[in-house]
Amino acid sequence: MPDFSFSLRALAGSLLLALPAAAQSYQPAPAVTTALEQVEPAAIKAHIQFLADDRLQGRQPGTPGYQLAVDYVTQQLKSFGVKPAGDKGSFVQRVRLRRAVVQAGNTLSLQTSGQGNTPLTAGQDYVFYPNPAAPSVQVEAPLAFAGYGITAPALQYDDYAGLDVKGKLVVVLRGAPRSFPSTVAAASQDLLLIMQNAAEHGAVGVVVATTNPKAKVSNLQRGAYSVLDAQSQVAASRTFLPGGALQLVASVSADVLQNLLRTAATDTSQVLAALRQSRPAPVALPVRMQARFATTYRDFDSYNVVGQIRGSDKRLRREYVVHSAHLDHLGVATPVQGDSIYNGAHDNASGVASVLEIARTYSRLKQKPKRSILLVLQTGEELGLLGSAYFASHPTVPKASIVADVNTDMPTIIAPLLSVVPLGAQHSSLAGPVAQAAGALGLTVEADPEPEQNRFIRSDQYSFVMQGIPALHIKYGNRTADGRNNLSELVQKWRAVTYHKPQDDINGLFDFEAGKKYVQLNFLIGYLVANDAQRPTWNANDFFGQRFSPK
Repeated sequence: MPDFSFSLRALAGSLLLALPAAAQSYQPAPAVTTALEQVEPAAIKAHIQFLADDRLQGRQPGTPGYQLAVDYVTQQLKSFGVKPAGDKGSFVQRVRLRRAVVQAGNTLSLQTSGQGNTPLTAGQDYVFYPNPAAPSVQVEAPLAFAGYGITAPALQYDDYAGLDVKGKLVVVLRGAPRSFPSTVAAASQDLLLIMQNAAEHGAVGVVVATTNPKAKVSNLQRGAYSVLDAQSQVAASRTFLPGGALQLVASVSADVLQNLLRTAATDTSQVLAALRQSRPAPVALPVRMQARFATTYRDFDSYNVVGQIRGSDKRLRREYVVHSAHLDHLGVATPVQGDSIYNGAHDNASGVASVLEIARTYSRLKQKPKRSILLVLQTGEELGLLGSAYFASHPTVPKASIVADVNTDMPTIIAPLLSVVPLGAQHSSLAGPVAQAAGALGLTVEADPEPEQNRFIRSDQYSFVMQGIPALHIKYGNRTADGRNNLSELVQKWRAVTYHKPQDDINGLFDFEAGKKYVQLNFLIGYLVANDAQRPTWNANDFFGQRFSPK
């Protein structure tokens, strides 16, 4: 099997080598340079200070605090001359959210030939993911084990090879072969992709198992969220496949997995040994599963904010480059050190501030770029990328006219920005404008210092990728002024006490000059794409291009 493990690291190295010849040769026009120099760190701070204020109560979708955030960013966009691009001539796109919760009294049992039914214990042995489209579910079907549940022809890997799963429930592990590039590995273990692949092979459900005997099954007591379309049908979810192809999604413990594999004369160690060597290990299981559960719903409205800067070219202005960031955060929740408001200053008031200052930068340009610019502040990211999933699949402009997304999520402005990681850019021609923009700003391009974080699929750019639209997310690199080049160590320590906690407020650690650099870089990337005669394209035989591009 070919070695694909070079991926991002090799690309980053090649970009670094190419910078003197390609990136450094790009110099923005004087008017653009002037506009970029006018980006004010104080303005970035002011946006964050407002959006992370206690008055907004953590910006949870569907709350008055989130509406205050919507009103603020709408007013800011208006002040920069941005035109509305939401529903019916407004600045907002309605996003109808559904919270679904599995009710008590659900049951699951296993039937092995000659051994009768073995009931399992809810919350200990298993948990059901809520079904947002069917209030009552009852399933009886045979089981089959399909490794990681991955089919990747370009990487010569298929967990379903020789395995018949039609009409069956597929048992899978969350993971990916070590030979996979980091971003491909991250996407391959995304539950949504696992569900899609199972359905394409004819399965009626997915059972996700853990191999860690100390791990508990997923905690779904608070339910799971989906987006409804105008007909009140499920339009997007990270835990349910719209269309009804799968009847059931569940999570089971390591003990249950071991017992299932034992019925097929194998065990977890044998299966894992094969998978670690990137060898699929499909196993037909002589077991049937019986499941029954009920789901209740609560629906409520939230909003994406969408603004437009009209392009200057009569033809290309019908195409759009998106600058996105999520506007929501976690609201009011469990107190930490006496504080229960999860303000989300870094996550993601800082990203929203960046998009607003990109809009202000465009307002300073008399000559707009050839393509139009969409500024999209999305809801429901913390609920499963739901606002972006809805916008990317139901955009307020023709979907085919969106050429790229440049997303900003928690840029982590806590130290000088000297190098960057362009998550996702290596899969498309977007690597070119990234290299040009970084070179013009004196930044180096690096490999991801923390690939295990799976960030490429954990933020809103992935919603655009899943619609076949090239996208990227700029994160910090490891370079530091003292030459130790260990910024990720500082970030890890900072994140341990700040990330998704009430301590992420305006009183925390900030470097607003780094915030300015993010604005300049993301602006330049979008500006270059907007002026290029050719729209971005996926690389030949790329995993994401092959999987998601419109057929």
